[in-house]
Amino acid sequence: MSTIEHVRKYWNDRPCNIRHSNKKIGTKSYFKEVENKKYFVEPHIPIHAEFKKWKDNEVLEVGCGIGTDTINFLKNGANLTTVDLSEKSLEITKKRVKVFKLENKVKFLTGDAENLCSLVGDKKYDLIYSFGVIHHTPNPKKCIENFSKLLKPNGELKIMVYNRHSWKVFWILMKSGFQFWKLKKMIAKYSEAQTGCPVTFSYTKNEMKNILEKNGFKVKNMTLEHIFPYKINDYKKNIYTKVWYFRFIPNFIFKKIESLLGWHLCITANRNGDK
Repeated sequence: MSTIEHVRKYWNDRPCNIRHSNKKIGTKSYFKEVENKKYFVEPHIPIHAEFKKWKDNEVLEVGCGIGTDTINFLKNGANLTTVDLSEKSLEITKKRVKVFKLENKVKFLTGDAENLCSLVGDKKYDLIYSFGVIHHTPNPKKCIENFSKLLKPNGELKIMVYNRHSWKVFWILMKSGFQFWKLKKMIAKYSEAQTGCPVTFSYTKNEMKNILEKNGFKVKNMTLEHIFPYKINDYKKNIYTKVWYFRFIPNFIFKKIESLLGWHLCITANRNGDK
């Protein structure tokens, strides 16, 4: 059975998006290229995060990776606390905020999302933001329990988890020869750029709605985003060549398909009873 330590080692060995640029890691040009590539492929992230909305607000970012969203919260004036399990990821994010001279505006904490309350203490937040993180921990429900305790009245929760009823899962099934009985293991193996992720859960909209409601949240918005249409080998070389069957689909139809079969289930919620 995979543990938190297995997850920590996986992300320390290869922090998320670290290969989005071939430039020297830690330089301003490296970080700019990483951001450009990330938001080009996943343009829904800034829309979901609403970075400008959180100026002068207390924001808790759970799982910063190498800091692309971190830096955008800081540039837009958020009072940010960011947590990550991976020491290597935090090391790179700290370099990033230093390069952009924002290091005095953020507090860094090392630890896992299942034990947030013990990490941050009694502090409450206007926004808790966690994009593509809690589905990689052995007990995601513990994370949601912590979120409920740490959110201010009228605060907002923004998370992304993986959607089980997605094009990505269909692709994984095809890759396995439709071995449905192996689906959980196959999703974990192929969920990330680096194969073999120790833990990856996926959810339906109803499952996530029920989990959130049981922890005192009211869902405001749920959207499905992100189908990756590019050839992997070309993409690694920064060449954006679409797979043949996506080339013939008009963009408006592709967007519609994403809204039905996207891999990213983006959720905005607040505490039940709050406006």
